[in-house]
Amino acid sequence: MTNGTATRPMDGGAAVLAARVLMAAIFLIAGVRKFMTYGATLGYFAKLGIPLPDVVLPLTIALEIGGGLLLVAGWRVKWVAGALALFTIATAFAAHAFWSADAAQFNAQLNNFLKNVAMAGGFLLLIVQARARDTVR
Repeated sequence: MTNGTATRPMDGGAAVLAARVLMAAIFLIAGVRKFMTYGATLGYFAKLGIPLPDVVLPLTIALEIGGGLLLVAGWRVKWVAGALALFTIATAFAAHAFWSADAAQFNAQLNNFLKNVAMAGGFLLLIVQARARDTVR
């Protein structure tokens, strides 16, 4: 209590918006690139062994672009960040299997795997921040 009023934790305002924009950027760019190189990406998904790549690819593009836009807009951040965190972890295991990469690709795949894990951690922080903001209101 300060001067008879309860103190509120700062919600971060501009910093939280910047975090959402920065987290969303990779998904927006990746989704647009997948859309622009649809045929090549479809082949890559098949090469990775992703089942039903012709179904998974449009869903992936929709999640990346739609999720990125919703994250920037701040719409249902807990749900959007949760979905993107799960997607990011799933992608780490499906597309960045450093444990089975050849020596030439090992470091790149390990770095990409760890990048995805770190991004999932960032999404968890966005979820915690959104919950804290909802509790204060």
